[in-house]
Amino acid sequence: MKILVAVKRVIDYNVKVRVKSDQSDVDLSNVKMAMNPFCEIAVEEAVRLKEKGGVDEIIVVSVGEAKSEEQIRSAMALGADRGILVTTDGPASSLTVAKTLKAIVEKEQPGLVIMGKQAIDTDNNQTGQMLSALTGMAQGVFASEITIDGDKLTVIREIDGGLQTLSLKMPAVVTADLRLNEPRYAKLPDIMKAKRKPLDKLTLADLGVEARQTVKAVKVAAPADRKAGIKVADVAALVDKLKNEAKVL
Repeated sequence: MKILVAVKRVIDYNVKVRVKSDQSDVDLSNVKMAMNPFCEIAVEEAVRLKEKGGVDEIIVVSVGEAKSEEQIRSAMALGADRGILVTTDGPASSLTVAKTLKAIVEKEQPGLVIMGKQAIDTDNNQTGQMLSALTGMAQGVFASEITIDGDKLTVIREIDGGLQTLSLKMPAVVTADLRLNEPRYAKLPDIMKAKRKPLDKLTLADLGVEARQTVKAVKVAAPADRKAGIKVADVAALVDKLKNEAKVL
């Protein structure tokens, strides 16, 4: 069985994001980029499933700028076998990415597609669900545990009321939640081996996908500065502040 893992290049989560002066977008100049944390969890889960047996190959794919090759190589260093980079002229919408992944799924015929539940830059949480709809594959989103038994897939997902267990028939699409696993660190020998692993480079046109921007960012603004906290003398003063200043009582 093949596992297809989608990864995205985003600003490193440790970096403080800066907004452009014209508020048109986030400033990406001289900013450290990395693999989306949820995508990293997806890669780790694919590697763990392969280590358990029954998985022959892990293919990692990224849709975006040419520099996304760095994130594919990082996934290979963690245990992926080969990569596919689909370059775009600009930022790709969730629907464009989903259509691109659909074309790759039809070509590679994976038994399982794993991706992060969302990217930390756009926070859309759409691509996995869109891919499932386009391909007709079963979906298990916000997965906190995955178990494979033959052609059956058991997904435990977190919901508001607790945990929900889903039984899916593969092929299926799964999106990884934060508590699915803790990604490993790549070892130096694995990083060197990743440089020699095969990587196919394609364009949207090669896959017959047309890039369309259906959503437009009107304005990007930094969060408002938080005011410093204060200390109150007693409970009566606290209640007064909550009632007359915070207006929450």
